[in-house]
Amino acid sequence: MDHKKVAQDVVAAVGRDNMLGAAHCATRLRLVLKDDTKVNQRALDTNPDVKGTFKTNGQYQIIIGPGDVDFVYDELIKATGLKEASTDELKQVAESGQKNNPVMAFIKLLSDIFVPLIPALVAGGLLMALNNLFTSEGLFGAKSLVEMYPALGGTSSMISVISAAPFTFMPVLIGMSAAKRFGGNQFLGATMGLMMTITATNPAAIQGLKYWDIFGLHVSFSAYTGQVIPVLAAVWILSILEKWFHKHLPSAVDFTFTPLLSTLITAFVTFAAVGPVMRALSDAVTNGIVWCYDTLGFVGTGLFGAVYSPIVLTGLHQSFPAIETQLLTAFNSNHTGYGDFIFVVASMANMAQAAACFAIFTLTKDSKTKGLTSSATVSALLGITEPALFGVNLKYRFPFFCALIGSCVASAFAGLFHVIAVSLGSAGVIGFLSIYAKSIPMYVLCEAISFAIAFAVTYFYGKSHSDLMLAVENPAGDATPVDENTAEANAVSGVENGEVLAPIDGKSVDLSQVNDQVFSQKLMGDGAAVVPSDGTIYAPVDGEITVAYKTKHAYGIKGDNGAEVLLHIGIDTVNLKGEGFTSNVAQGQHVKKGDILGTVDLDAVKKAGYDTTVMVVVTNTKNYASVTRVNHEDVKHGDNLIALTI
Repeated sequence: MDHKKVAQDVVAAVGRDNMLGAAHCATRLRLVLKDDTKVNQRALDTNPDVKGTFKTNGQYQIIIGPGDVDFVYDELIKATGLKEASTDELKQVAESGQKNNPVMAFIKLLSDIFVPLIPALVAGGLLMALNNLFTSEGLFGAKSLVEMYPALGGTSSMISVISAAPFTFMPVLIGMSAAKRFGGNQFLGATMGLMMTITATNPAAIQGLKYWDIFGLHVSFSAYTGQVIPVLAAVWILSILEKWFHKHLPSAVDFTFTPLLSTLITAFVTFAAVGPVMRALSDAVTNGIVWCYDTLGFVGTGLFGAVYSPIVLTGLHQSFPAIETQLLTAFNSNHTGYGDFIFVVASMANMAQAAACFAIFTLTKDSKTKGLTSSATVSALLGITEPALFGVNLKYRFPFFCALIGSCVASAFAGLFHVIAVSLGSAGVIGFLSIYAKSIPMYVLCEAISFAIAFAVTYFYGKSHSDLMLAVENPAGDATPVDENTAEANAVSGVENGEVLAPIDGKSVDLSQVNDQVFSQKLMGDGAAVVPSDGTIYAPVDGEITVAYKTKHAYGIKGDNGAEVLLHIGIDTVNLKGEGFTSNVAQGQHVKKGDILGTVDLDAVKKAGYDTTVMVVVTNTKNYASVTRVNHEDVKHGDNLIALTI
């Protein structure tokens, strides 16, 4: 690889004046750009030395590969004059750029608060869905299961009580998460949430009063069960007061009086003014959306389905959980209201994008595109559409718009038959677990409609406009490349049948399950992953160490059998700068299978908030007929993990 030329190509594609900062990890360049739309995406997609691109967390990432990315980065710094930066420093640059956009900053704020709560809401919602199976009439017969089998009554009742907890006490969950995000004490945030729900759960606390008479003011003590915006406002005020008192009170009294004064003042302001105003605002937003749903009916849901994927492109969908929780709470408390129709529309949109992506899989003859579309389709079917959207459908353009047709029609059908969800969950093929029991058959039918229409429109449009496919996959008009897996090609590259051993003890998992799209989409190559149970890292093949990073979180090995293996310990662990890692090898050193390469302190990495999964990737996968994970159980170092076939 000509590192200088690659760096120049990258600068030309993204624009020198468009770059705010640059860093790199073991496999990719990480750039912060002023405007992503100015990137010449086609130039990067067709560059043989660029293995893929994607955007995440405000960073535009370009995959180069281990052993080369360091040199390309150095050349990029020379060419641009940018200051060298660590991944942490680049993250700060990305966040500062987001602060210039108040709308996106607010959306990120909501996302930071609500994403940690989703498991609790999903658990409660799915339990409600399970209880619906027990109590819904007409699902398994004229009567409900509880009526037909009274012995199930106790189980149903227990599930009902358990499932209601996260919705009834949602202000407590939001209080903890919001306090952490705002820089306050999480337990004071939880206390504020409890204060806002106690009048609903403990009527004795208000002793039959209708309001509190405080300094001549009639202060309402209305409960805020299931509310979102009032709690966010209250905890924001609490965090500001807490930080102010910490700064101004003497240390001798700070510990006692900071929580006392912060809580007391916030509670008074909340119940007297902020709570009622924010409740009115919250209800207005929710009622406005419900009004559109109620007034426009299936036409409204159809239009929503048509614009949902474009909304995802902007990131605005991150604000929807705040509205969905309001809808879910209102419905789940007494089975009145509209339920969560937003989840249903999201599912239809995701299915449509998955179908369009799969249509490209059936149309393309490019092996790289087939690999990307297959993994992106599965991801979209499970509710994660970004790989399909950014990696495939927007790249070809027409699949994205064809998918909108399928989403529009299916969402309209869902609205016509009032399909609703009773919990948050995975908006995809397994989304039926979140759907109101009586709506499940129609939900499945609507998903099938979305997939079928989007696939058919994309397939036939692409079939009749093959020039659009060729323009993306072969813009220079080059001849179709020959099969790279012939015996002659393998002889030249020096590869042979072989195996890659497990480099660490743990649980073997499929690479597609890894929480990093570079590895899960197999953009670096195929292989396997191991969720480690021990921190010692062993050589998986005989060969030469080609990459040994200073951060000690990744190794590259050129195997004697021709396999080029990348070991990447953890996800984003480059940010730890070697802390918690040791290394026993250096670049150029020859190792044997089973030699100890280094160690990782798994507890320290987890405590720092990072995923410890170890990725084992054969970066020259294209030289093999198959690279197959062969061990699907717990593995010990030295066990056969990956089979290589030429």
